[in-house]
Amino acid sequence: MNGQDDGRQGEEFELDLRELMARGAEAVRPAAVPYPEIVRQGRAEQRHRRLAAAGAALVALAVVPVTALVLAGNGPGGGPAVVPVAGGGGPKPSAAPPTPQAPPGPAAPATPGQLADGITFEEAAAGLGLCLAYDREHASSDPAGFQRTDLGKASDYRILLAHRSTGNRNSPGDGRYIVAVKEAPQQIRLICLIKNGRAEGLNTSSGGGVDPESGPVRPDINGGKLFLQRLSSEGSWKLPYRWGSIGTVDPAVTRVTVGYGGATFEGAVDHGWFAATGILERSVTKAPRVKGYDAQGKQVYDSDQDKGYEKSLP
Repeated sequence: MNGQDDGRQGEEFELDLRELMARGAEAVRPAAVPYPEIVRQGRAEQRHRRLAAAGAALVALAVVPVTALVLAGNGPGGGPAVVPVAGGGGPKPSAAPPTPQAPPGPAAPATPGQLADGITFEEAAAGLGLCLAYDREHASSDPAGFQRTDLGKASDYRILLAHRSTGNRNSPGDGRYIVAVKEAPQQIRLICLIKNGRAEGLNTSSGGGVDPESGPVRPDINGGKLFLQRLSSEGSWKLPYRWGSIGTVDPAVTRVTVGYGGATFEGAVDHGWFAATGILERSVTKAPRVKGYDAQGKQVYDSDQDKGYEKSLP
């Protein structure tokens, strides 16, 4: 009997235990997932993130530099063109003041030898500026009715020759000569004397027409200002003496030489002009002798055979 009772009690205990375990599992079973609520929360979070990104973009635009670039149509090749636009907030950099530009000056000579005695091209150009200013200052002093030639601007000219000058009785004190030429709209040649930083004399000639009876080389009729230090009646020359010689040449002339005081000097052919300079070691009574040659080296001109050339010094 005892064994049967114990068996029934064991079965009852097992049934009770299973019931208790089933109740416990029901108690810990998770509730149903609230899906609609999760969707609402996800959409709210997405809107929040979009607003945050838009705010960050606005902040970035606020600090774009003044030189920000935007794309515009009709660029090179039909593509977008990049154009500068004014930026947003923030201080704008101050623009540097424009550097004043010096007015354009004359053209340089064809060869370095046309600038003698250490005169630089910048000094020669500055001297030309003084000469043109001198001409403008004295424009009103011309006699009434005289047709005055407008000398133009420095940029119209080319420096042909520059060398030191030696004073004489009429113009005491040493200085420098500046010779410059221009071709258009009218050919003009000027010889200017600079002393103590001022223009003290100006000689000009204009033209451009060539005398059919003249030779292929035409020494300047007023060139004596450059090679005549003083008249024979004014006594001995100051030696050594720097001199110059200028004139025009035909296109066929490619070489010019100038002999003076027993020595011969090579000249420069420069855009239809010639220029020569040298040092004279003794007083002379004869003017420089000018010779011209063509590309084959043939002599085509000799001033000693030129009837219009003054061969003796006054």
